[in-house]
Amino acid sequence: MDETITSVLDEQRKFEPPHDAGANIPSFAAYRQWCRRFAEDADGTWRELAREHLQWQKPFTRVLNREHPPFFTWFEDGCLNVSENCLDRHVADGNGERTAIIWEGEPGDVRRISYRELLSEVCRAANALRQLGIEAGDRVVIYMPMIPEAAVAMLACTRIGAVHSVVFGAFSAQALRDRIEDAEAKLVITADGGWRRGAVHALKARVDQALYEGGRSVRHVLVVRRGGNEIDWQQGRDIDWQQALQVEPDACTPAMLGAEHPLFILYTSGSTGKPKGILHTTGGYLLWARLTMLWTFDFRPQQDVFWCTADIGWITGHTYSVYGPLACGGTTLMYEGVPTYPDAGRLWRICQDHRVSIFYTAPTAIRALIKAGDEWPRRYDLSSLRVLGTVGEPINPEAWMWYYTVIGRRRCPIVDTWWQTETGGHMIAPMPFATPTKPGSATLPLPGIDADVVDGNGLSIREGGGLLVIRQPWPSMLRGIWGDEQRYVDTYWRKFDGRYYFAGDGARRDEDGYCWIMGRVDDVLNVSGHRLGTMEIESALVSHAAVAEAAVVGRPDDLKGEAICAFVVLKAEASEALKQQLREHVAGEIGAIAKPDDIRFAEALPKTRSGKIMRRLLRDIAAGKRIAQDISTLEDSAVVSSLLSGEH
Repeated sequence: MDETITSVLDEQRKFEPPHDAGANIPSFAAYRQWCRRFAEDADGTWRELAREHLQWQKPFTRVLNREHPPFFTWFEDGCLNVSENCLDRHVADGNGERTAIIWEGEPGDVRRISYRELLSEVCRAANALRQLGIEAGDRVVIYMPMIPEAAVAMLACTRIGAVHSVVFGAFSAQALRDRIEDAEAKLVITADGGWRRGAVHALKARVDQALYEGGRSVRHVLVVRRGGNEIDWQQGRDIDWQQALQVEPDACTPAMLGAEHPLFILYTSGSTGKPKGILHTTGGYLLWARLTMLWTFDFRPQQDVFWCTADIGWITGHTYSVYGPLACGGTTLMYEGVPTYPDAGRLWRICQDHRVSIFYTAPTAIRALIKAGDEWPRRYDLSSLRVLGTVGEPINPEAWMWYYTVIGRRRCPIVDTWWQTETGGHMIAPMPFATPTKPGSATLPLPGIDADVVDGNGLSIREGGGLLVIRQPWPSMLRGIWGDEQRYVDTYWRKFDGRYYFAGDGARRDEDGYCWIMGRVDDVLNVSGHRLGTMEIESALVSHAAVAEAAVVGRPDDLKGEAICAFVVLKAEASEALKQQLREHVAGEIGAIAKPDDIRFAEALPKTRSGKIMRRLLRDIAAGKRIAQDISTLEDSAVVSSLLSGEH
């Protein structure tokens, strides 16, 4: 490979995990013992875990079928039901009155739903779906705000074997239509609207537009009344959710489904622009959702309140807002609104009011809250917190340190998790009471996960930068791309001739074997033959006292191949002198080769409503291209106009 700059600020800080003898994995030796068990007998260990952690309607006899790689199957002759595992078993075990979901709406309304109540509601919803002609294998699109009915809809689909496809509620009508048509959905479940930044944003209107322009497979639209806003009603097609459930019985026998029965399709962006329908199935996905809750978060269902801030429209919301916590029989918290409404203390007040003990959010949100100031979290009692997590992108070391110091008060371990929509659950992450942590590193693969950093020929790199691969199948791996087997092979398996799953991410391994994620390979710049991770340059910029946030992209350059363009949000006054100071600061942190060629100051960065920076958009702006992509999912589209006009 080309020479790679691999410093992440030459991070040297290391933190020993706090001791807790009651932890699910209480020591590094215990973690190593699990890894040895998998190394010695992977199939036997998976068999034991699947039998212990899941309730099977029909026991499986075969663990892993490798006969048609890369189309691997797990526990294929066994039968189970996700809804039964997430609800019925806990009620049967005497935990029916335990709180399953704590929900807070943006206006401040709160609901606490017990496992018994949630089971009753899911059964009514499942019966309503059957009344609408939904059968096992039919696809149901869910386009909802973060309200309990969204989780109910997901679980109702699993109860009867329907395949759900959740579409993030901020996506445009066009994006919704594309997903409806690709999945050939028979039903859409939506709401009149949901609260965001103090106002109701309409959802049903976008569904109407999507179905007017296409989506001919859809027969009915179920509508939850949440926002109280006016909606158009199409007789014969549109059905009131509350009225439909009211007449249904609260008992519904869970369908007996094969472990490889499709569970959900979740669309993720593709390099060609056409979304990929990532397919996950029933048994392996649920096993890993439950195990990672217990291992990565040290989740203890009898005592913990777990809050994953992700919307259910993303895989993080699927696995760690809904299926993981409920499969364990614990309490999950859902919040409808944005993190900074009505002020930057909202998340911390929720943690205080509901005694959240495990908090899981994105580095983007952490950086935004850093910018708001330390005084906000210091107003609230955060003593209930015991584990903090990050997800979605690499976290720069200074944000990690703020999270550890200001939010965790130096007593909460931080689990920096690397995984993807495609992996279903965590792949590389520390065990909170077992693994020493380093700011900015996802540390080590979880037990049972054979992750490696390799060169362009697929040869393992003991220490240094390369490409991140998974060398052995794992239960929660995607089973394909919906309707496009060849794209699945080409996207994830072609690069190394089917030997490894290629994650599409660059990574480096340090002297302790720890993984440092460098970001997507298309976010790794090739500058004069040197490979530079954009995350490394962003971390260098954000470590400067004047910088609140930064995003780095490449632009074509005749001399260097790629030039480095940095978009920077400041805490200080903008000036040409500061630009030069920042360039020298990056050179001092990483090396002269990493100096940004362009630094563009901005009031804000273009982000989706889920908080992800739209780097593709920034690449187009840096290259001077016409903006042709849909920006309807941006939190604030005026940011783009400001960047294009060069006002800042």
